[in-house]
Amino acid sequence: MRPTLTPHLVGGLNKFGGGGAPDHITDIDGVPIDDLIERFGSPLFVLSEQRLRENVRRLISAFETRYPDVVYGWSYKTNYLGAVCQVMHQEGAWAEVVSAFEYEKARSHGVPGERILFNGPHKQREILERVVAEGARVHIDNLDEMYTLEAIAAEVGRTIPVTIRLNFDTGYTEPWSRFGFNIETGQALDAARRIGNSPHLRLRGLHSHIGTFILDTRAYEAQVRIMCAFMETAESETGCEIDSIDIGGGFASRNALHGTYLPPEQVVPEIEQYAQAICDTLLEATRGRTARGKPQPTLILETGRATVDDAGSLISSVVATKHLPDGRRSAVLDAGVNLLFTSFWYNHRVELAQPPQGIPEETVLYGPLCMNIDVVRASVTLPPLRVGERLVVSPVGAYNNTQWLQFIEYRPNVVMTHGGGEVSVIRQAEDLQAVTALERMPVHLRSVEAGMSEG
Repeated sequence: MRPTLTPHLVGGLNKFGGGGAPDHITDIDGVPIDDLIERFGSPLFVLSEQRLRENVRRLISAFETRYPDVVYGWSYKTNYLGAVCQVMHQEGAWAEVVSAFEYEKARSHGVPGERILFNGPHKQREILERVVAEGARVHIDNLDEMYTLEAIAAEVGRTIPVTIRLNFDTGYTEPWSRFGFNIETGQALDAARRIGNSPHLRLRGLHSHIGTFILDTRAYEAQVRIMCAFMETAESETGCEIDSIDIGGGFASRNALHGTYLPPEQVVPEIEQYAQAICDTLLEATRGRTARGKPQPTLILETGRATVDDAGSLISSVVATKHLPDGRRSAVLDAGVNLLFTSFWYNHRVELAQPPQGIPEETVLYGPLCMNIDVVRASVTLPPLRVGERLVVSPVGAYNNTQWLQFIEYRPNVVMTHGGGEVSVIRQAEDLQAVTALERMPVHLRSVEAGMSEG
């Protein structure tokens, strides 16, 4: 028997429990994985309608049982596939959008303007005119946008209620200072005064988003206290009455960030923990306000990842195996960072879709792209893999179907399970016609005969 070398490398069993081969799974939502691949091909994204509904109901319940007036705005940029958005809206979610494209998509799903929150640093005048006409809530990001809104309001002879986006240092997260108006420098109060002096704008809401994948609930407590203190100052100085506090999103999902030793189950707060920290702080910070007879502000949430991430899985097939020069095993999959953009951030859970056979070893999982950065997992403990075997990568419902790339490979089918074995295609796999549909060929380039004959 030929001897083999098995080097001991970082990534195996450690005192934090991050070792051992994964178990195998045979179905997703009761639908056999083999049947899914036979019907829809590999790779394949699978989204669970049941899990989506459970997640959004749990989120809304966690906050509504702790605070009297809550609005949930589904973050379109997290996953704007139509079927996903419709599930959210059927469960009562508003739409939170950050571009003209996302606004138009929300309207195409039947969401009325007054149930759309329009964020983002890029809002062209044309879309702002439509937004004003349809009554959407505009969250002002900068002074130029404010001046454009003022001009539009003057032209239509209306006073427009607006929200301003704030940025500040919570002490727990890196400040996202490129968005909105800074509190510490006085920019935010200057903006509030400017709106207060305008005959065409009325300050009605405050918004901030303090970061992404936030694991410390104290960051939200600090955020709410800072926003409420600013609300009191702004109302006092401008005479406005603010009716909403929008805390954005940033809640973490059960994914494993690169560099995090403990598993997600131990470091990611439950939705109820986020809700408790936020609602308790908001109730406390507005106690004096309610004592003066003012209504409590509406609490607006814009979380996306925590609602959709664990509803999505990616089934991928092994197309090749090899040993690396350092002795480690590796496998090439038919899905890479073109489909799993979040592989740059997370060590996604990888599960076998067949019973494990052989001794588990450290393995590198590569995608199919001719790019050295195409690494799905830099280190994962797996038994020997064979061509044709399947792996299930999860959770992948957040940001992958919005940030995926049509690069080298076609993008695959996306299906949704509905329970009872029912499955629907919610986005068809691409082919050459789909990829080239928007291309236009100049007349003099339509023939290759000249170049072929010269060759």
